[in-house]
Amino acid sequence: MTPSHRLTADLIHTEAQLRALIGEPAALTCSKITDRLNPATRLYVERSPFVCLATSDAEGRCDVSPRGDPAGFVRILDDRTLLIPERPGNRLADSLRNLLANPQLGLLFIVPGATDTFRVNGRAVITTDAALLAPSAVEGKVPTLGLIVDIEEAYTQCSKAFLRSHLWDPARFVAPESMPTGGEVHRAIQGEGFDAAGYDRERAERYGKRVGFY
Repeated sequence: MTPSHRLTADLIHTEAQLRALIGEPAALTCSKITDRLNPATRLYVERSPFVCLATSDAEGRCDVSPRGDPAGFVRILDDRTLLIPERPGNRLADSLRNLLANPQLGLLFIVPGATDTFRVNGRAVITTDAALLAPSAVEGKVPTLGLIVDIEEAYTQCSKAFLRSHLWDPARFVAPESMPTGGEVHRAIQGEGFDAAGYDRERAERYGKRVGFY
């Protein structure tokens, strides 16, 4: 029994129980799910500078990872195929390791200022094809790796989450200095002896020089 199961006995175990509470989706909602891009949905890919990438390993353990670059960084190879360049990161490689074990993935394309988003579900392989990756170069650096995504489902997600959250409302933006820094998070884990200020200073210097960006 997982810890959450010990908190309550009121749990949903079957889809029948779920449907009894939430009902069935409207036919029009189901009809928007396709297996390819079209001229309208291509715009979400072309104008998005930020994508959430969801993967899971062979045992079903899930991970969601952000991907960001200049708008259009996810390239449309054709209406059923995308290419996502892989930029330098923390080398944990959670998404890449997951895809080696389980090629299924989910993508959520976000366009700043737009409240509708665009979802893609499909399968991916990891490529090192230099010619294929060359057009994804940024600041003169070609990515070493990329994901070729075969689209299985593609559809827009309605605006309710963004409207409820007021995500694009500047009046609700949180002051960055009110949030813990990376160094302070490390200190909370490793103890008061950790030099949070030094960590933050060194990271800011690296980011200022764009070290490891591309």
